[in-house]
Amino acid sequence: MNDRKPLAGVLPVFQTPFLDDESIDEATLEAEIEWLYDAGADGVVMAMVSEVLRLDLDERRRLAELACRIGGRRGAVVVSVGAESAVVAERLARHAEDVGATATMAIPPVSVGVEEGELLCYYERIVRATTIPLVVQDASGYVGRPMSIAMQARLLDEFGADRVYFKPEATPIGPRLSALRDATGGRARIFEGTGGIALLDSYRRGVVGTMPGADLIKGIVALWRALEAGDEPRAYRISLPVSSLIAVQQSLDAFLAVEKHLLMRQGVFRNAIVRGPVGYKLDEETRLEVDRLFDLVTAAVEETP
Repeated sequence: MNDRKPLAGVLPVFQTPFLDDESIDEATLEAEIEWLYDAGADGVVMAMVSEVLRLDLDERRRLAELACRIGGRRGAVVVSVGAESAVVAERLARHAEDVGATATMAIPPVSVGVEEGELLCYYERIVRATTIPLVVQDASGYVGRPMSIAMQARLLDEFGADRVYFKPEATPIGPRLSALRDATGGRARIFEGTGGIALLDSYRRGVVGTMPGADLIKGIVALWRALEAGDEPRAYRISLPVSSLIAVQQSLDAFLAVEKHLLMRQGVFRNAIVRGPVGYKLDEETRLEVDRLFDLVTAAVEETP
């Protein structure tokens, strides 16, 4: 890590904007990342809803370079390096460190289910490939299958809490988060990974931060600050519409569609292009409900604390 400060706080996963030819819109990406920091983000993350699985390796490297150049001067930058082979993940991790990433993050391979020993080796190789921390992402809410708590605890024992963080997304979220906390004696530094829908519960279970989508940055920052201040009534007022809005997004492609729509609505994106094939499209009635819920989030945030 560049400054060796622990990762913590609100680190939104940025969306990748595209031009009409589906190439990366670098100017809009820069505007998005600056907007996120202006809204109170503690860092930015390149991950699943950045469409990393739909980018080729050159594009992934370029996106990492841009994120670090634009965002690194203002806060932490976490770069997703998960791949279908450990050797590719290692190469992406070394590149991320070379271009200035604060930490890497990795999902397991998604094309094949591997036994625990193989998965442990995969993560060990990524950690050893760099000198910066790795966030172990159990993305089984979207892809793959849940990781064992024992394997995650073993990684922490092997490398320490300064080198290994966690972003658990397997269900049930709360109990598994507590199980990881307890299995590591409270040493595990854990990020909430449900977009903010479980942030109140996760905060009580000891998370050090959250990695939500970019579209709700103002709501999530306000919610996190209310939690840090111990203002539970305000936290609930913000959390209820936030959770209702996130509940509309029931798949990775639903997150992509809704988040890009809301980024357009807020004047950050010029279009809502998602690389296809896509498994979800935002229909008009759902869009209207998303807009109504977003208005409720905005009203809750703008209430005097």
